[in-house]
Amino acid sequence: MDSFSTLIRTASHEQHVAAETSTFMSDLLGGRLGVAAYARYTEQLWFVYDALEGAAGRLASDPVAGPFVRPELFRLAALERDLAHLRGAGWRTGLAALPATEEYAARVRECAERWPAGYVAHHYTRYLGDLSGGQIIRDKAERTWGFQRKGDGVRFYVFEDIANPAAFKRSYRELLDAVDADDLEKQRVVAECKRAFALNTAVFRELGEEFPLSA
Repeated sequence: MDSFSTLIRTASHEQHVAAETSTFMSDLLGGRLGVAAYARYTEQLWFVYDALEGAAGRLASDPVAGPFVRPELFRLAALERDLAHLRGAGWRTGLAALPATEEYAARVRECAERWPAGYVAHHYTRYLGDLSGGQIIRDKAERTWGFQRKGDGVRFYVFEDIANPAAFKRSYRELLDAVDADDLEKQRVVAECKRAFALNTAVFRELGEEFPLSA
């Protein structure tokens, strides 16, 4: 019998690949889009993490979601520094969510309010992704647009309070394996992971429409 963390990882693999290989992400990481596209993507992330972290305080004492609320993961302050660097001090006034981003953030909030195990699915897909594939994005962004290494513009991808990401990810998977839920609930969480990736891919699709490569 596979562990719950393995079940989640393998079940959502297809959606994970689809998100990572979206046209927008490929163009962005291939250096074919300008820094404005990167800034717009970073702006969309702000709405998702505002939803994730806005609920964290309320969920900290929840028996299912509580163990996952780890301040060393929080990204909102880093995102805000990046946006100030990318867009200037008045970045908040131009903040605009794409329709797909609004739907994504709304689903995170809905899970946080009504279904803590579903919140864990979104928490997992975002933060473990940032600790893993996010590091590739940081490296490409530094090289493509000349950001200072681990500095303003890419702070979102820098987890200063996590000295050993591999060990942290192991402990996170142990938390998943210890989740107190029956098989049916676990299947629902796996389905929510897939939904999270689909929501993320929809954001990429709309970003791709906003930043088409000229033929």
